[in-house]
Amino acid sequence: MGFYDQSVTAASGEEVSMKDYEGKVVLVVNTATGCGFTPHYKDIEEMYEKYHDQGFEVIDVPCNQFAGQAPESDEEIHEFCTLKYNTQFPQMKKSDVNGENAIPLFKYLKEQKGFEGFGKGPKALAMGAMLSKIDKDYKNNSEIKWNFTKFVIDRSGNVVARFEPTAKMKDVDKFVEGLL
Repeated sequence: MGFYDQSVTAASGEEVSMKDYEGKVVLVVNTATGCGFTPHYKDIEEMYEKYHDQGFEVIDVPCNQFAGQAPESDEEIHEFCTLKYNTQFPQMKKSDVNGENAIPLFKYLKEQKGFEGFGKGPKALAMGAMLSKIDKDYKNNSEIKWNFTKFVIDRSGNVVARFEPTAKMKDVDKFVEGLL
């Protein structure tokens, strides 16, 4: 099973096949409306506007598994994102990305690209300190650690990168640009 064999449920309730994204560069991200990383929506929307005509797509999967930071309904999340960040990319149904109820797409992504660390800097140190209290073994499992973990899929359907929420968005942008 590859990326193009996966599907996800749109906020509207319809199934969206990843086969629809064949030949595109795709950013899959789990999001939340009340997180310190929520301003990443602005950068993701800028990337979408800049690269969409070159074959770039975003799959936004809201998730409430991290400190309850996305408690709203799918409609309320969509309204928040479009009003505050003018998002134009499609949003999927709010879903779990970890645990027994994790959607298959995220199970697949985590199998392809495991956790490689938070990098350096104050945000990375803070995330590490917080997670060590929640999961002492967090460094050694592929689970999603927090909101705004980003996976990049190349035009051939390969999961080529995983960016933790602490990654600089300019690094994500540069990586995506290199694939286009």
